[in-house]
Amino acid sequence: MANKIVAQKIGPCLWFGGNAEKAVQFYTGVFKNSKTGRVTHYGKSDDEHSLPEGTVLTMEFELDGQPFLALNAGPVFTFNEAVSFVVYCDDQKELDYYWEKLSAGGDEKSQICGWLKDQFGLSWQIVPRVLADLLAGPKADKVMAAVMKMKKLDIKALEAAAAK
Repeated sequence: MANKIVAQKIGPCLWFGGNAEKAVQFYTGVFKNSKTGRVTHYGKSDDEHSLPEGTVLTMEFELDGQPFLALNAGPVFTFNEAVSFVVYCDDQKELDYYWEKLSAGGDEKSQICGWLKDQFGLSWQIVPRVLADLLAGPKADKVMAAVMKMKKLDIKALEAAAAK
């Protein structure tokens, strides 16, 4: 049995349309400090909404210390941009890494202002840590104008906008 991941009092549960196991393997492969925890499976059921017996029902997993629960519940609900996960990056190399990994196979039309959708339809914001300081500075309007023109954020370009 996999290790139990002790969840915080509040944590996200992500509803997947039958591919939760694949998604968890993907995410734990992208984030270096990750692990999987308990896995539950569907039992025998006559419920029309259940997936076949033995199929993964839930998977606990952790990405860089943040616990998640993946629910394999069929295609009834899908992700949308109303909820996204922010990945704060220390430098352009780290930002480029997460952008490349998480955007692979995702919807390219959704890539704007540091936002992307991954191959499972989940929205992410790949953001340099310095952005909050730049947006709180005296040239915030210029920084925001630069952000609005970008897909993947470029730290040097954002700092240049703040220096104008």
